Amino acid sequence: MNKIVKILLWSIGIIAIIAISAISYITLALPNVGSAPDIKVDMTPERISRGEYLANHVTVCIDCHSTRDWTKFSGPPKKGTFGMGGEKFDQSLGFPGKYYARNITPAGISQYTDGELFRLITTGVNKQGKALFPVMPFHYYGQMDQEDIKSIIAYIRTLQPIENNIPQSESDFPMNIIINTIPHKPSFTKLPSKSDQVQYGKYLVNAAACIECHTPADKGQLIPGKEFSGGRQFQFPNGLVISSNNITPDKETGLGNWTEMMFVDLFKKRSDSTILNTTLQKDEMNTIMPWTMYGKMNEEDLKAIYHYLQSIKPIKNFVAVNSNLKH
Repeated sequence: MNKIVKILLWSIGIIAIIAISAISYITLALPNVGSAPDIKVDMTPERISRGEYLANHVTVCIDCHSTRDWTKFSGPPKKGTFGMGGEKFDQSLGFPGKYYARNITPAGISQYTDGELFRLITTGVNKQGKALFPVMPFHYYGQMDQEDIKSIIAYIRTLQPIENNIPQSESDFPMNIIINTIPHKPSFTKLPSKSDQVQYGKYLVNAAACIECHTPADKGQLIPGKEFSGGRQFQFPNGLVISSNNITPDKETGLGNWTEMMFVDLFKKRSDSTILNTTLQKDEMNTIMPWTMYGKMNEEDLKAIYHYLQSIKPIKNFVAVNSNLKH
């Protein structure tokens, strides 16, 4: 009996040592994405203009890093709040902690070098070497063209500085340990030619992180084989739950019967002045989809996105319509 007890104690001890070693490695050695690059972004009008387009209408950085007006359709950013941060993503929305969008105006990023911003955007590791929770889809930004990332940096450097005291983000256990394993080194690509609509559309879909919202997830992880099939649920602070649509080319439950014109028109209609200036009724359904920002994308880009989505695998997945808005 004593021998069995000793074996058990030794086994428990070994397991404890392994667990402590693993936790120590994760908390002390990770994230490991390398040093911030030594770069200086050229503040040319062309680069700033490209960054403004991307940050407002493709990667929609301004959407999350501003205060959204939920009295309006799709919660457009309020004027005077662009880039100031402070938006909270917490347990009430299904997150494993409390996460706050940072201030990306010059008042919030003045201590960052261009290289440190570049690393943060493309790997999710901040100036202090700490890992960010991927509310910001840095894994997708790390697959973009490096020149586009530099253009975004150039643009946010030109935002109106806004002082805003934002709380530090905090992860619940065990995410406070797991979070260090999430960042990884980027795998950049080159911006495809616009003449190749499918590949160019694929690039834009990645930059916009469409797959994140339009793929069902289990405990925050996208379900393999269900990409773009919709059904991911999003909870508003008031308890309202909505689901994303199936955007695969399935003819019964997705976009299989949509024409290019129908697709483009949907975005344009949901970003016109009438929509922007209309206040919703108190009990009227809303959507987290930033239509009013994506709708200002160039028509050529929207067409490319349509052609890419039509090229992916159709998946039959009926998603109940949330309201007459048909998010």
